[in-house]
Amino acid sequence: MHGALYGDRYRVIVTTDIGGSDPDDFQSMVHYLLYSDLFDTEGLISAPWGEGRKSDILTVIDRYAEDYPALRRYSDRYPEPDALRAMTFQGAVDLAPYKGYSEPTEASEWIIRCARRPDPRPLYLLMWGLLEDLAQALHDAPDILPRLRVHYIGGPNKKWGPNAYAYIRENFPDLWMIENNSTYRGWFNGGDMEGDLGNHGFVTAHAAGHGALGDYFTTHLGGTIKMGDTPTVAWLLAGDPEHPEAEGWGGSFTRVTDMPYAEYEEPLDRAEVEAFGLLEIRLRGPVIDPTEAPVFELETGGQRFYGYYIGNGEYRIRFVPKEVGRFPYVIHSPIPELEGRRGEFIAVPETAAARHTSGGNLTHWWSDRLGDADAEGAHRGAKTVNRWRRDYLRSFAERFARCLPEENTL
Repeated sequence: MHGALYGDRYRVIVTTDIGGSDPDDFQSMVHYLLYSDLFDTEGLISAPWGEGRKSDILTVIDRYAEDYPALRRYSDRYPEPDALRAMTFQGAVDLAPYKGYSEPTEASEWIIRCARRPDPRPLYLLMWGLLEDLAQALHDAPDILPRLRVHYIGGPNKKWGPNAYAYIRENFPDLWMIENNSTYRGWFNGGDMEGDLGNHGFVTAHAAGHGALGDYFTTHLGGTIKMGDTPTVAWLLAGDPEHPEAEGWGGSFTRVTDMPYAEYEEPLDRAEVEAFGLLEIRLRGPVIDPTEAPVFELETGGQRFYGYYIGNGEYRIRFVPKEVGRFPYVIHSPIPELEGRRGEFIAVPETAAARHTSGGNLTHWWSDRLGDADAEGAHRGAKTVNRWRRDYLRSFAERFARCLPEENTL
């Protein structure tokens, strides 16, 4: 088997919505830092779709600094805390407008700088949050595309950032990308859950009381494992990153030439899109002054999503459902002709056919395996991760043990 645990060394940038709506990124960052001696870390980027900020990454680095002397007993390649702080950047805090990009950020400029370094190895982007900074970097410096290897945790991140996703897919079909919409759920669903391998039992046995990082890990998610973004790291630890279809801790994926997309014009008549597919709705309304700012919101399921004016009386919104179901919606807008419009669309189960259409132009793109044999309940591809649960959690437990005071180690 290949991977960082077997001596391969990778250049890595992590982008994360840590501190935002989903606290599992705190746990994933603890995991990454415990294995950081195995990687050449080049950046840690705050890429939120909520309240998360750079300061949340720095908080975890502060805990790492407390354990740093103990970790150095095992490897002198653990990066110094100040070195990690110096490569931590704030990414975009606003969602991309309809065109998919906006203005450069310190994070997008850092991605460009790292990608252009004279290093023959590719740059691995482990994307736990939005794609906004990647879209901006590709827009500003398309020459970096061949240097990148992207593993993107989609699902809710794709739901909140559909414009940047659409921009990348439409304009950079040759990007090397794993679009992981459901496979990642195998990290905390299914597999060997016996004893200390359970989501709660592991934390109690192997994280609590194991240094500053272990105690900090325990404070999140009620002391249970989620860590939905960690399969991107595990994919580099044990497996062959250049061959996503191969077996490995981070899951196995299928190569695709297209991903589901559906476009409808109001009024909707049984609009359908696959779960995790990109739905675009077109509305007609009055001609107004051009603007890139949102001019209406679509509310469904108690959540609101931004819509935009395209010109010539046309308005558009993109939406990505993260599950199968019916989605009634209502439009909110200061524009009277749009206010209060209602409709419904349906998210249907995923099908392999939508990923291999004759018109697809994606050349280095992989996504979840859709076969029943690889599914954990409704989560397609999840068994390609959880079949390794005993291996990756036993390894994680050994990493937590490195944080113990010397007198408590064997």
